[in-house]
Amino acid sequence: MKFSSSPSHPSVLLVDDNRDGLLVRRALLEEQGYRVQIAINGEEGLKLFLTCHFDVVVTDYRMPLMGGVELIRRIREGKPQARVVLLSGFVEPLGLTEENTGADAVIAKNNHEATHLVRCVRRLINRPPSRKPAASHGSSLIRARAV
Repeated sequence: MKFSSSPSHPSVLLVDDNRDGLLVRRALLEEQGYRVQIAINGEEGLKLFLTCHFDVVVTDYRMPLMGGVELIRRIREGKPQARVVLLSGFVEPLGLTEENTGADAVIAKNNHEATHLVRCVRRLINRPPSRKPAASHGSSLIRARAV
């Protein structure tokens, strides 16, 4: 059975090797009305992406086998206009930005992550489809600092 979105229920692919994080984010996005499918590593995420339609991909940065930046690169090879969010607990220490990761948005994993993730997914889903990928335009970095 193919996983697909509908206009009333956009679809999100979540990719993270942390199962607890996947389950929490899936519940959060499903509460917002999104259809969510999960993958436990970049390779599994890429396979799902290539066989199903997703309105947004949300991926962790650091994963075994294939990290988030490599996943984004591979996604962009086949579908440059794909909408992708990168999550990391190391946004500031590693200097992660949209420009150096290829993501449309980079969100820090912290106590403000949930709010930023929901807002960002909604913004990307509502964005016109003809926009260029993040690596070729200057969009703002979403950084949430713990208070």
